[in-house]
Amino acid sequence: MFLEKQNPAEESKMLEINLNFENLNEEQIYADLLVNLGTLFPDSDFVISVLSNFTAMLKQSFGKISWVGFYFVNQDYLHLGPFQGKIACTQIKIGSGVCGTSAQEKKTVIVENANKFPGHIACDSDSKSEIVVPIVHEGLLLGVLDIDSYRYSAFGETDKKYLEKMIAFLTPKINRSLKLN
Repeated sequence: MFLEKQNPAEESKMLEINLNFENLNEEQIYADLLVNLGTLFPDSDFVISVLSNFTAMLKQSFGKISWVGFYFVNQDYLHLGPFQGKIACTQIKIGSGVCGTSAQEKKTVIVENANKFPGHIACDSDSKSEIVVPIVHEGLLLGVLDIDSYRYSAFGETDKKYLEKMIAFLTPKINRSLKLN
């Protein structure tokens, strides 16, 4: 499923990925992606490249996803990072909306109907449901992974379980990158 190709003439690395998950349920897709994260995102890769491809991987793998991206902490705000989807809010106050609530509580938040979430920030008015996973390293909040859908109740415990595992895999890479700045 995953094949890395080296182009010696240009000394560049291309990752050819076949994301064909026909006849697999969501849990099987997540499990397959999780097993291959090390191949997809080696430690040697630049973190912005890793996070950009990670968002693309999720959006390509799950038709229910309308928007997926990262927000990173800077003082009392979350600032937009790599994402896939429509143009997004660039800054969210910690404690505001779904992302800010997840960040403040340092826990995953699943929203079945975004219109009913108190203080929901509608970057995309067509968004119907959302899941936000905090990125926490040794108790310190680094940011959040935000995923939206145009369907109501698109996310559940399976998404939570696997997305938290994927974020746990990415967190050391993100933490190292943030310390370099």
